[in-house]
Amino acid sequence: MNDDRNRSWPSQEPDAPRRARRPQEDPGPAWPADDAPRRPAPPRRPPAGGPRPPRAPRAEAGPEWPSGDEGAPQWPAADEPRRPQRPPQNRAPQGRPPQGPAPQDRGSATRASQILDGQGAPPPRRQPPVGRPGPNGGPNGGPNGGPTGNGTQGFRQPPPGGRPPQGRRVPPPPPPPSYPETDREPDLITHAAHNGYAPYDDRYDDHDPYDEETRLAQYSDDADFEDEPEGEEDGKKNKTPLSPMQRRKRRWKIVRRVLYAMFGLFVVVPAIAFVITYFLVDVPSPQDVLAKQSQPITFYYGDKSVMGKVVPQGGNRELLQPNQIPEVVKHAVYSAEDASFETNSGFNVMAILRSVFNQATGGTGGGSTISQQYIKQATKNDAPTLTRKWTELAKSFKLNNETSKSDIITGYLNIVFFGRGANGIAAASKAYFGKDVKDLNASEAALLAGMIQGPSRDRDTAYVQKRWSYVMDQMVANHWLSPADRKAAQLPTMIPRDAQKKEDAGTLDYFIQQRILDELKDKGYDEDKLYSTGAKIYTTIDPNAQKIAVQSVQDNMQGQTDENLRGALVAVDPRTGGVLAYYGGPTTVKNSAGKDVLATDWANTPQNPGSSMKAYDLTAWLKMGKGLGEVFDGTNNRELGGRVVRNAGESASCGPQCTVKKAMEVSANTVFYDMVLNWTKPARVAEAAKEAGVQAAPKGKAKLGTSDANIALGGGATVVTPEDMAAGYSSFASGGVRRDQHFVAKLTNSQDEVIFDDTAGQAKPAFDDNADKSKQIAGNVTDALGPVIAESHLKCPSGHECAGKTGTQQYDPQDGDPSSYKDRNAQTWMVGYTPSVSAAVWIGGDGNKPLHDQDGNPIFGKTIAGPAWQDFLTNYLKDKPSEKFDKVDPIGKDADEVVTSSKTAPPPRQTSSEQPPPPPTTSSSSEPPPSTSSHPPSSTTTSPTRPGGIFGGGTDGGNPGSGGGPVVNGEPPRRTG
Repeated sequence: MNDDRNRSWPSQEPDAPRRARRPQEDPGPAWPADDAPRRPAPPRRPPAGGPRPPRAPRAEAGPEWPSGDEGAPQWPAADEPRRPQRPPQNRAPQGRPPQGPAPQDRGSATRASQILDGQGAPPPRRQPPVGRPGPNGGPNGGPNGGPTGNGTQGFRQPPPGGRPPQGRRVPPPPPPPSYPETDREPDLITHAAHNGYAPYDDRYDDHDPYDEETRLAQYSDDADFEDEPEGEEDGKKNKTPLSPMQRRKRRWKIVRRVLYAMFGLFVVVPAIAFVITYFLVDVPSPQDVLAKQSQPITFYYGDKSVMGKVVPQGGNRELLQPNQIPEVVKHAVYSAEDASFETNSGFNVMAILRSVFNQATGGTGGGSTISQQYIKQATKNDAPTLTRKWTELAKSFKLNNETSKSDIITGYLNIVFFGRGANGIAAASKAYFGKDVKDLNASEAALLAGMIQGPSRDRDTAYVQKRWSYVMDQMVANHWLSPADRKAAQLPTMIPRDAQKKEDAGTLDYFIQQRILDELKDKGYDEDKLYSTGAKIYTTIDPNAQKIAVQSVQDNMQGQTDENLRGALVAVDPRTGGVLAYYGGPTTVKNSAGKDVLATDWANTPQNPGSSMKAYDLTAWLKMGKGLGEVFDGTNNRELGGRVVRNAGESASCGPQCTVKKAMEVSANTVFYDMVLNWTKPARVAEAAKEAGVQAAPKGKAKLGTSDANIALGGGATVVTPEDMAAGYSSFASGGVRRDQHFVAKLTNSQDEVIFDDTAGQAKPAFDDNADKSKQIAGNVTDALGPVIAESHLKCPSGHECAGKTGTQQYDPQDGDPSSYKDRNAQTWMVGYTPSVSAAVWIGGDGNKPLHDQDGNPIFGKTIAGPAWQDFLTNYLKDKPSEKFDKVDPIGKDADEVVTSSKTAPPPRQTSSEQPPPPPTTSSSSEPPPSTSSHPPSSTTTSPTRPGGIFGGGTDGGNPGSGGGPVVNGEPPRRTG
C-alpha cells in the first residue's frame, strides 16, 4: 500500500491490502522519525446550526500516544477533547447530504478521507496485522493486546454510548493527545482512493463550515432530522414518514396559502383594478347632462300667457333645480329605488349580492343604486356586459365623491323616464296629474316613483296598485310617512292619456311657429340649441289681435263661391316692429285624394303687390325733393316708354293736370308710371321699399324688379309678402322710424336666464340719416295715403286717423279662356295703418288665377281685402285711446296751393335740379307744356303685344280697367290698380 508520497509498506506489493498482524509478530520496519506519515484531518463539518468547537492546535511532531499503563487515551487537558478544525476540501456537491463514516470506521483516517471524498457508503473495514501491539502493549490495541482494547495504531474505536444511526454524517472523535516523539509508533494506513488530494494533508488553515456541521451532528437530537432523507435506495430518495403534528401543520400551511391566494385574487387584484378604473373614467355631471337633454320649447304670447309647446322627438322633459323638487318626492323615489341613497357611496354591496341571489333563484329585483341608474341614463349605455357594470360602479363611486347628493338626485329625476312620453319628474307630474311638481302630495309622488320600473304599464291597474302600495309601505318603514297617513291614503286618480299633449299644444299656430323658428335660426339659434336649453320664447303676438285677424279674414271670405280664393293678414306694431297678428290661412287642406296635407303660408308667400307699391314710388319722389303738388298728365291711354299705359278701376282719368296727391287718391297709373320711368327710376323705388322694411332676397322672400318700370305699379318681377307690406307701411306710421319686423321679443332658457331681449326694438331713421327729414318724408306719404281710405269706400276706426292703399294685379288670360276673364284680377290688397298698428290684407289665388266674387264679378282691393282690413282695425282698436298722425311740413310744391285745369297742365314749379317731365300728348288733345327737364323722357315706337289694359294700343285702347302690363321677359304685362 502506498502512502500519500507514493511509498509502499515493506514486504508489500503496491496497492495490495494490508493484512492484520498476529500476536508476537514483528511489526516490520517503522517510518523514519523525520518522515513519519501525518494523521489525517478531522472529518467534515457538523450540521448547520450546531456549536462550533474551538480549533485544535496543530501538532508539531505528530500525535503522541499515552503510556502503556493507562487504560484509555488521555486528553491533554479539560474534560472534553479539543478537536482541530480543518479547512474545507472536496466538499460534497450542493444539495446532496454528505455521507458520514460507518461506525466501524470511526477513528480511521483512511475512512475519513473516503467520506470526505464523497464516496458514499464505506467499504468493509480493514483490520491491522494480528499480533501487532497497540499503544498499550496488547495486540490489536487493547490493554492486554485483546480486541476490546484501544485500537491498533492507525485505527480508532467507536465512541462510547452506542453506534450512531445508519446513514448519519457523524464525524470521528477528536484525535488523541500528543505524545513524545520517542514513544510514538508509526500509524498504519490502508489504501483508499481519493479525489486528487493528499489524505494526510493537514490543511487546517482552510475552514469548512459544512464539515463543522457534519462533525456536530452526533450531538443533535434525532427528531431534528426526521424530514431529512435517509439516503438513496435503488437510485430513489426516500423520506421519513411525517408525524401527526407535522401533517396537521402541513395541512394548515396549505390552507393558509389557499386563503392568501383567494384573498389576493378576489380582494387585492379587484381593488387595484378598481383604483385604476376610478382614475380613468369620466363622470357625466348633472350640469353636463342637462346641457345635452332635449326639452320642450315653450312659446308665449306678448302678454306672457302660454301660446303652446313643441315637444322634442324624445318626449317631454322639463329640467328642475334642486330647490324645486319637494322632499316628499325625493323620499318616495328613495323608497322605490334606493332607501340608502343618502348614506351609500354610490353602490350597495348587499343590494348587489341580493340581486345576484334573485337572478340565481329566478326572483326579481336589481342591485343598482340611484347613482348607478343615473350613470346609465346619462351615458345612454345599458348593455348587459361585465365591463359596463364594472365601469358603472367606478363612475358611481366617483360621482358620489365629486357631486353632492342633492345634485345627483335632481339630475336623476330630471332624466329618468316615467312613461306617457314624460322624461323627468316635472313632465311626469303634468302627464299623470296635470299639475306642477311642487303641488304633488305623498300619494301622487309614490305613484310616480313606482312607475320608474314599469313606465309603459300605466294602463295596468293591478300593477299600478301594487307598486303604489309597495312605495307607500317603504315610506312608512323608513319613517318618511306616518302610519296614520298611510292608512288614510288612497290610490290617486290619473288624468286621461294625451290630455296634457292637447293642453300643451294650446293655440299655437303652425305658421307662426315656423316663422319664429326661422327668425331664431337666422340669429344663430337652431332647433337643436333651443331644445337643448329648453327655450322659452316670448313672442310679440297679441292674443287678442291674433284672434281678431283670423276672424276678420274668415268672416269676409265666408259666402264666397270661388274655390281659388285665399286670404292672409299680418299686423305689425310701428312702435316696436313686433308682429301683433299673423294669419297665413288654414294650416291643412284637402288634396286631390281627400287627405289632409300641409297648406301654404300665404302670409309669407310673395305676390305682385299691385298699386300698393305706389307708396314707395311716392317715397322715392319725395326723397328727390319733389312734392305732392307737382302735376302730371293723368289722362288715360298715355304712351310711355313705347307702351300705352291705361288707368284702372273706376277712375279712368284724373285729367291732364293731375297732382301727385290726387293721382294717389284715384290710383292713376299713368302718373306713377311716368314718375318712375322718367324721374325716380326703378332703382330708387326699390331702395325706398327696402328702407321702409321690405326684406328682399336673399334675406327675405321679396323681389324688387328694377329692369323696367313695372315696379311702379307692382307688377312684372316685383313680388312681396303680406308681412313685408305690413312692415314697410309701419315705417310711415311711426313717422319715418324703421324697426325691423320680428316675432321674438325675448329668449330665455328653461331656467329663465335671458339670452337676448329685443322688447324695445332697434329703431333708426328709415328714409334719411336725418331723423327730422325722414319724419317729414313719412308724413308727406301719410298725407297722400289718407284720402285713399274714403276713395276706397272704407272707414277708419272711430277716434283714430288712418291711411292706406289698395292694390290689384290683373289676371293674365290664357288661350281658351272666356272673354270675360280679361277683366278678372288674380291678386288684391289692402295695406294701411294708424299710429299704433300697420296691417296688410291679401286676398288672391294660388298664382295666376281669375278670381271673382259671389256674384261672379271681378274682385278688387276694396272688395274683400278692404273690408277685412277695416274689420280688423276697428275691432282691435276698439276701446283704445284715440290717436292722430303728427303734422309735418310739405316737401316741394304743396298740393293744396295748386289750381288745376282740365284743358292744360301748367309746367311744374322747379324745386330741384330735376323737373318732372311734361305729360305725353298721345292721350290728350291739348298742347303739352314746354319741357324744362334737362333729362327729357325717352320714347320708343315699340308696339304693345296686346291692345287694351293698362298698357293699351292707343286712344281707343279698350274699356277702363282692362288691359295688362308691359312685356317683361317675353310675357305680356298684367293690369294693376
